[in-house]
Amino acid sequence: MIATDQPTIFGSGVIAAVSSKNDGNIKFGLDDDTETLANRQAFLEKAGIDIHHTSLVGITYDTEDFAKYRIATSHDKTIGMLAPNMQNHVDALVVTQPNHALFLPIADCAGAILYDPKKRILMVSHLGRHSAEQHGAQRSVEYLQEECGSLPADLKVWLSPAVGKATYPLHQFHGRSLHEVLKEQLLHAGIAEKNLAISPIDTATDPNYYSYSEYLKGNRAEPSRFAVVAMMTVQGEPAV
Repeated sequence: MIATDQPTIFGSGVIAAVSSKNDGNIKFGLDDDTETLANRQAFLEKAGIDIHHTSLVGITYDTEDFAKYRIATSHDKTIGMLAPNMQNHVDALVVTQPNHALFLPIADCAGAILYDPKKRILMVSHLGRHSAEQHGAQRSVEYLQEECGSLPADLKVWLSPAVGKATYPLHQFHGRSLHEVLKEQLLHAGIAEKNLAISPIDTATDPNYYSYSEYLKGNRAEPSRFAVVAMMTVQGEPAV
């Protein structure tokens, strides 16, 4: 974890963190899974989160629908976290209770954390090129509005490090960057600009973060992933 890269927009009601290359690969199936599990546990411990109170946002590209969302319950805790388990395919999870963390592996796509401080609702959403083309950022906000009663103007949103347009322009959006497109979708959905924070980090050029597109080009040695995690805390009390 790099201290200066961490989300700060949410205040004390939410623990939100992003790992870096120094925390190691955190996606199963890309390296030794025992080491990956140890990396996950160490990263979460640094953030003050118990892996046994964490759910994986387990995405798949073997689909035509990149806007699958659902509300997680206590029964979802540890799903996908302790061993490979990709049966729980979603593009975002939502929690309505504290001390239930949401964990998303990424490497170029944006991880979005959306938080409603009034209703105490938290979402972690995977927003890549495919979901952007299906208006995934806007639809994430709409889901919280329709299913949880959140008002877009109340939501605070953070976008993680993601690939920049210099190396990965989005041709469906006139060559703009993923961050630019997602910002437009979020503002269109009613997010107040003052409540939107976007990481300035380009994963393709910053050596502290994994980049899958650069790996495919032969410019990186590993196809690894870093992670975004978020969890609501019991207000006024420590997380652990």
